[in-house]
Amino acid sequence: MHIRAGFEITYEANGETPMSLLLSVHPDRRPDLVTPDILQVDPAVPIDQHVDLFGNLVSRVTAPGGPITFRSDFIIADSGLPEPHDWSARQHPVNELPDAVLPFLLGSRYCETDRMGDLAWAQFGAVEPGWPRLQAILDYAHQRIRFGYEHARNTRTAYEANAEGIGVCRDYAHLAITLCRCMNIPARYCTGYLGDIGVPPVDAEMDFSAWFEAWLGGRWHTVDARHNRRRIGRIVIARGRDATDVAISTAFGTPLLLGFKVVTEAVDAPPAERRPASRGAAGPVRPDGEALAAE
Repeated sequence: MHIRAGFEITYEANGETPMSLLLSVHPDRRPDLVTPDILQVDPAVPIDQHVDLFGNLVSRVTAPGGPITFRSDFIIADSGLPEPHDWSARQHPVNELPDAVLPFLLGSRYCETDRMGDLAWAQFGAVEPGWPRLQAILDYAHQRIRFGYEHARNTRTAYEANAEGIGVCRDYAHLAITLCRCMNIPARYCTGYLGDIGVPPVDAEMDFSAWFEAWLGGRWHTVDARHNRRRIGRIVIARGRDATDVAISTAFGTPLLLGFKVVTEAVDAPPAERRPASRGAAGPVRPDGEALAAE
């Protein structure tokens, strides 16, 4: 299948303001692009790009005084299948973990492992290690937090989300990530596009989404505590320890947000531009016999 995605974001800067932007499709998914994902800036200013420590494509600009708009609009190929879940995936002892995943066992700005370790072991210590333990954590975070855009607060931590019982997608991710790390499952925060593909549409403005990846069975697996179901058409932009590392924009000043629009929708690509999407597996069934397919 093909997905059209993009954004248009406008700020107003009070004088020259350096900005760091994480708005480009992650390098892992750029081979799937059918049309280019090019960051456009109005008014035109120089753009410097680099890949950060987590493998994300970062754009640096200096906004002049006044309004500045960032936009992109592209088509990307996707398997059209729900992301695979593997109930047989093994949880590795810490001494077997690759060096590169060890940082994702540690506490971070929004993921206070030191404050949640006792809760995690009390809740999940008796659960079978591996995917069953991961699923128990997903179920807990999904049930613990009540979603609402009115509950958004950019300073809320995992500990606070657990105590308050409210939040948005980033709060579900932070809570589940923290509990995973407490149980020695490496987990990293992700942000990107997630449209209403294969699910009933939501009556709300489209936004970027947050989810996470857990390391089991020798690789990273995509999971989502907010929806707690396999989804179709997820497009990753950035990964990091938590929301601090993947902010879509970091301004070294105080620009005002004037406009924000995100689009993610399934489309028919022009025949001349069609090409095979990367393939995925449908995945096994859960131990209780429920098929892991798109609901």
